[in-house]
Amino acid sequence: MRRRSGPQRPDLRRLRAELPEQLGDALTGFERFLTLERNRSANTVAAYLGDLSLLLTHLAERGERDISGLTLRTLRSWLAGLHDEGAARTTLARRAAAGRTFTAWAYKQGLLEADVGELLVSPRPHRSIPGVLSADEAAHVIEELDGTEPDQLRDRLVLELLYGTGIRVAELVGLDIDDVDRSRRVVRVLGKGNKQRTVPFGAPADTAVHRWLASGRPFWCTDQSGAALLLGRRGRRLDQRSARDIVNRSTAGTLGGNGMSPHGLRHSAATHLLDGGADLRAVQELLGHASLATTQIYTHVSVERLRSSFNQAHPRA
Repeated sequence: MRRRSGPQRPDLRRLRAELPEQLGDALTGFERFLTLERNRSANTVAAYLGDLSLLLTHLAERGERDISGLTLRTLRSWLAGLHDEGAARTTLARRAAAGRTFTAWAYKQGLLEADVGELLVSPRPHRSIPGVLSADEAAHVIEELDGTEPDQLRDRLVLELLYGTGIRVAELVGLDIDDVDRSRRVVRVLGKGNKQRTVPFGAPADTAVHRWLASGRPFWCTDQSGAALLLGRRGRRLDQRSARDIVNRSTAGTLGGNGMSPHGLRHSAATHLLDGGADLRAVQELLGHASLATTQIYTHVSVERLRSSFNQAHPRA
């Protein structure tokens, strides 16, 4: 599977122009490190460069012209200023992590005499668990999309794949036709860090793929469509924003009328897998999580399943 183009990174030339020369050189070197050595995704590189440009701007405003002036106190004052400006805990945590990664790199490059970010402590972000549909609600939401118009066929496929596989919305819109192997009922996705994995899907999703390819996609396909599986009305590859709108609109009657995001469907899929008895590590692999801890955070096991396991396994049940 080829690597697909992602979002555009920040304009390094513009960022450098706003910094003293040596600070700008450090930013460029760090960008090469993230891209070539760490093989980070375009999204991750963009986030790091945005955060580090703020840190280096803060350093320059304190009168420093190169990285050697970066200290733990500087890092702390940078985060304190962001806090005073109303930055959320998740934002502060992410920027602190970016700062620590940067100082570790700068130390190894000899730009700093010590890794000054090693002792930097950031607020632990509050992890919010998205709402979860019941299995009946998920089935009802999907089966409501039972029309034969191209948009109805596409929207049905979007929901079938998101819920039926648990893949991320970015992975969904990046799919090409040949990424879907209907003979084995698996889909090949390119996840975070450009890691490829294979995820199975069921008969309902297979039917939705067939109907879309036979009776929906041909009506919107143009020279600009390429091999993209999912298309917008103008024939271009469906983007993430449009996919989110489809999910939110289709689930508008759930969760108190607020609907949900694609991540909510992903979380629902993982929860229903666990409730059905799937192994936690199998769910980790399906979701493409690098760490089992992430899977444990974004999935939960029902009380009913816990009680069933207890009744079957404990001698005093």
